Amino acid sequence: MLEILDVALGDERTPVLPPFSAVLPDDAPAFASAEGERGPMLASLIAAGRLLPDRGTVLLDGVADLAAVRRAVALVDTPVVSEAPASLPVAAVVREELRFAGLPSGRRSIAEALDPFGLLAWLRRPIGDLLPDDRLRLLLGLAAMRPGVRALVLTAPERHGGRAEGWTVLAHEYAERGMPVLVLGGAAAVEALPASAGATITTAGASR
Repeated sequence: MLEILDVALGDERTPVLPPFSAVLPDDAPAFASAEGERGPMLASLIAAGRLLPDRGTVLLDGVADLAAVRRAVALVDTPVVSEAPASLPVAAVVREELRFAGLPSGRRSIAEALDPFGLLAWLRRPIGDLLPDDRLRLLLGLAAMRPGVRALVLTAPERHGGRAEGWTVLAHEYAERGMPVLVLGGAAAVEALPASAGATITTAGASR
């Protein structure tokens, strides 16, 4: 279980990231919003152990071990950090992800990685041309291939358009495969999710 407990960045009176909490169980997805324009990105970095908060803590299986969190949690499509430029060919994105996973990254390996997603025809097309659901399914799938990764943090999927149902379904699909996903989005996107999403939904410090 991944627990992000009252983490915050910056001065308490004018924080860069106001206090933020979320819980990702081992067998279900979770959806959470963070305040501010950069809130989802900063919260994602903290949740994945890439950024140390000024206050609060991140626990993995009840233990505060930043190195263990970094090994176990992969960032997916996080702006500035892991978001591929829109003009980058799909093949180049896949090649980089295969290298991250320590896997062969030649032409044949790239094609084999794309085939299960039905995206071979997009091999040379820019990643920005993919439909939102196809983009997220591909990036989640590639990140899940990394050795030692136990959970995924998907950042602000709503920024690519599409419907919230798309990334909600994807998060559930990966949780069912044993790879839980924490979706960190903007407040409007996450608050619009119905309680029937079937997972923990955290908005502005409240859970439902």
